[in-house]
Amino acid sequence: MITKKIENIGEEVIPMRYDVARNKIRDILSKSKEKNVDVLQKVVDFLYNSFDKYSWVGIYLVKGDILVLGPWRGKEATEHIRIPIGRGICGSAALTGETEIIPDVNKDNRYLSCFISTKSEIVVPIKKDGKIVAEIDIDSDKRDAFTVEDKMFLEKIADMLREHI
Repeated sequence: MITKKIENIGEEVIPMRYDVARNKIRDILSKSKEKNVDVLQKVVDFLYNSFDKYSWVGIYLVKGDILVLGPWRGKEATEHIRIPIGRGICGSAALTGETEIIPDVNKDNRYLSCFISTKSEIVVPIKKDGKIVAEIDIDSDKRDAFTVEDKMFLEKIADMLREHI
């Protein structure tokens, strides 16, 4: 279970669950069979708005040997709109093709500081035909925010997104 409110019924808060979120994203994607930034933005917006611990959500697209920031949602823009593959946590994930979970960004020398408030990060590569084509990058203002459940959930979302990139 995640702590973001999806509905208020008086004082009762119904938290978002990964299975519900996955189905809602599947619905968003099923309404758009095309490859376009709008559908990616809708998914980014949904993730950001549905999970309290996700303080910044973005999708980086692979363009040659550079990650280029695509759709994103957060309190403010990042200065890192172009990241060389192999540099930083995002670049490392793009190089290895493996999901990176960083419990404390201040203890990882690869971290490219974006926001003073960021405490942890998860980066999930999006693969198509055996190649990394993009990645989901999520920051949290909470230390140790990302669990194995986040990893499994976001890897499923990455699999769904590959057809839209």
